[in-house]
Amino acid sequence: MLNIQYFASIREALNKNQEQLELPATVSSVQELIDYLLSADPQFESVFSENNKVLVAVNQIVVNRNHALSAEDEVAFFPPMTGG
Repeated sequence: MLNIQYFASIREALNKNQEQLELPATVSSVQELIDYLLSADPQFESVFSENNKVLVAVNQIVVNRNHALSAEDEVAFFPPMTGG
């Protein structure tokens, strides 16, 4: 079971902080997961719009969207960090 975590403004936009998802057979990468989430729930459009930079971590390591996924991974989506 894929464990998905949502942080900060993404959590607020979706009104949830996590969910578990059986990895669909058509999903093998982070980008395919994003595409799946977009097709399953229009609420994700505001999170993954082209203007919205979302960082992704798999098993607590920041990865690019081509990163391969396996069924037991933990995926976290979070907005870019800002310093100050």
